[in-house]
Amino acid sequence: VQLPLPKHINTTRVLYAIDPKKDVDGFHPVNVGKLMIGEPDYLPCTPHGIQQLLIRSGVKIEGAEVVIVGRSNIVGKPIANILLQKKEGANATVTVCHTRSRDISFHTKRADILIVAAGKPKAITADMVKEGVVVIDVGVNRIGKTAEGKAILVGDVDFDAVKEKAKAITPVPGGVGPMTITMLMLNTVRAAKLAAGLA
Repeated sequence: VQLPLPKHINTTRVLYAIDPKKDVDGFHPVNVGKLMIGEPDYLPCTPHGIQQLLIRSGVKIEGAEVVIVGRSNIVGKPIANILLQKKEGANATVTVCHTRSRDISFHTKRADILIVAAGKPKAITADMVKEGVVVIDVGVNRIGKTAEGKAILVGDVDFDAVKEKAKAITPVPGGVGPMTITMLMLNTVRAAKLAAGLA
């Protein structure tokens, strides 16, 4: 099942219909609950990809101020839970901002690591971040077409402006997306091993 689903489809009913053991996306309520208590069978693909991107890039997560802009069940909430865990590659201090948050820039300016999944093109500007921040831009927004008819894609972060202040920043496209696919493959292999009694 590819989320988000169209508005006329009840996402909850669809997710409940999936066998949690086969839920390689990690969205079934059973798997969400297991993530919350720190005992997941499968980590959600995009959040896990973000965590691995940070770890493998040498970014120190433990003790870091992590600010997440966006509270979706696909990215915002699960990455907050993953980075809060008492585990290696986690132990961060996490703040989650959303559409009802007041003065988002107050929070984003404190971030050592800023993860943005807001669904708004170029919502985060250079004046909203501090020098040396690590920025993970999860957003993919179509803002028009080229003369050749190809879609113009931008993230939720004003990449060209923010890259001047950031220690590291992911591009859109080509940043988080490939990590999501990699984690989906990892979960698929894990599901096969669990089904075969090998894990």
